[in-house]
Amino acid sequence: MSTAVQESAVPSKGLKGGSLGLIAVIVIGVASTAPGYSLAASIGFVTDEVGVKAPFIMLFAFVPMACIAASFYYLNKADPDCGTNFTWGVRAFGPRAGWIAGWGCIVADLVIMPNLAGVSGQYLMLLFSEDLANNIWLTTFIGILFILAMTWICWKGIELSARSQVLLLGTELIVLGLFAVIAISKAFSGTTKTVVVEGVETTYNSVKPSLSWLSPSGVSSSAIIAGLVLAVFIYWGWDTCVSVNEEAKDSSTTPGRAAVWSTLILLAIYLISAYGSVSLLGPEFVTDNADEAIYALGKVALPTIMVKLLVIAVLTSAAASCQTTILPATRTMLSMGSHGAAPEKLARIDPKRLTPDFSTWLFGIGSIVWYLALVVISHNTDTDAYSASIAAVGMAIAVYYGVSGVSCIWYFRRWVTKSPKNFIMMGVLPGFGGVVLIYVFCKTVWDARNIDYGYGTLFGIGTVLVIGTVLLIAGVPLMLWCSTKYPRFFTFRPDPPDVVKNPNSDDTLAEPLGTYTKGGR
Repeated sequence: MSTAVQESAVPSKGLKGGSLGLIAVIVIGVASTAPGYSLAASIGFVTDEVGVKAPFIMLFAFVPMACIAASFYYLNKADPDCGTNFTWGVRAFGPRAGWIAGWGCIVADLVIMPNLAGVSGQYLMLLFSEDLANNIWLTTFIGILFILAMTWICWKGIELSARSQVLLLGTELIVLGLFAVIAISKAFSGTTKTVVVEGVETTYNSVKPSLSWLSPSGVSSSAIIAGLVLAVFIYWGWDTCVSVNEEAKDSSTTPGRAAVWSTLILLAIYLISAYGSVSLLGPEFVTDNADEAIYALGKVALPTIMVKLLVIAVLTSAAASCQTTILPATRTMLSMGSHGAAPEKLARIDPKRLTPDFSTWLFGIGSIVWYLALVVISHNTDTDAYSASIAAVGMAIAVYYGVSGVSCIWYFRRWVTKSPKNFIMMGVLPGFGGVVLIYVFCKTVWDARNIDYGYGTLFGIGTVLVIGTVLLIAGVPLMLWCSTKYPRFFTFRPDPPDVVKNPNSDDTLAEPLGTYTKGGR
């Protein structure tokens, strides 16, 4: 079947098809991950677990993400639906599994939005004054403005979103690259910094980079696992490039290729940045400044004017991700509404802009409400709900990435054993990625059950566990409500294996979702 025929076989939801080329989709995928922000938020916690082996953790965490990218590549060939893991879960395991997978995506995006907006506000003020950056109410107000601005851009049109991402991501990557190169060069020449805190003097020295930092030798398995849990958050977000599949040129192949390229580009960014961060003044300095590691390192590595550029890089990173985080959530909501799994209003498309207007503004307003709730709870209790939400988001990520990996194996089970390539690409890799991420979910739940896990407690339970599980579990009564309100969707059957087409053939598109019901075709 030709590409043109395949394209027409995909039921249109009203989005502006063919608007994005491969480069634009890759940019959206990388920008969604927010490399600058992700490093600033987590590199100090990674070095606390594994020291100079932080580059190894970046490499190790890449493996399950690359495996999940393989599952996205093949599943998107079968069904380039903007609901991604929602529709794929339905096809593989049925409507309930797909519904929860879609909910996991929405929850993950909702949970992280306040942090992206908050960092945007904080780093904008950091350009003027550190005191202003520490004013929680000022940064919250600015963060809300960022959410409104990015929601408006996503509502305005997908091309505007893509063009703004090129500028934001370009600025971010250039500055991060300069920081890493200068930091590594200073490490080779030798750098020392003495810091006095409460009368105690601490001296930090540079460490010459070594290829041994890519090896797991000398790192305990528990430290590797803890570092992996943190690093999963760093890589999350590349799947946005697949959620815009219905707006991409050649929707059945371009987004899948972009997913693979996005993860490879992220690996390169994180490896060089990790080397620069660890080598400049050693891992202890990074750990001791975990809350603002990149900024603290920048003040040592870069001239004053370039420190401002580094602040701008983190700012643009958070702002770009704030914008692109809206895309997968709203397109999942659009898909759920259009397939009859949720209120039809979620599928409403602005006739002029060809974007999901109701879903976009609903998610933007919901993000603001959630943001304010976290700030108020954190300000008026001993609970750091704001920071806990970063740790909690890993639970939702693991759920919907893990389901996608397992869905790939089960959906293509007829073809997995047909060739060594199929066995590896559609079986081993998605299976490994899915198992690792499901393990990450289970370990996070197990560790977070302890009230001393960090970030305080809510209702006598660790805040991370409350935020992570309550929001996920909230999807169950919503799904049950939808099953009574929209019963037809819940009669859908998974695609029978004998009708699933060979993903390596020219004719790969599946029948429209819902072709198979309990009553047959």
